[in-house]
Amino acid sequence: MTLAAFEEYVRSLAGVTLEFPFDETTLVCKVMGKMFALTDITTCAMISVKCDPDDALAIREAYAGVIPGYHLNKRHWNSIANDGRIPDEQIFSWIADSYALVRRKLPARDRARLV
Repeated sequence: MTLAAFEEYVRSLAGVTLEFPFDETTLVCKVMGKMFALTDITTCAMISVKCDPDDALAIREAYAGVIPGYHLNKRHWNSIANDGRIPDEQIFSWIADSYALVRRKLPARDRARLV
């Protein structure tokens, strides 16, 4: 997956902002201020997404290219090797799941602002 494809996809989701809170190369995707995905803009070699803890473990067991979140909470985050072993469609699905997980946990007033 290219960085352009990653950015295009996350920008298509309601209420998403792209920020650089950690450094000038780590692109962080947020919905209503809550992080749901991130990647390094220089290589896009790894994409990290938030997961339900039970799903996170199952995904790691099923895919060799998925590891516990790199520099993130290992229980709630997975990091995906973006090296072609995992189809882009699957990665997009995990990004969508991450977005939905974070969106569900937003206060009702914030969820209502997302169309």
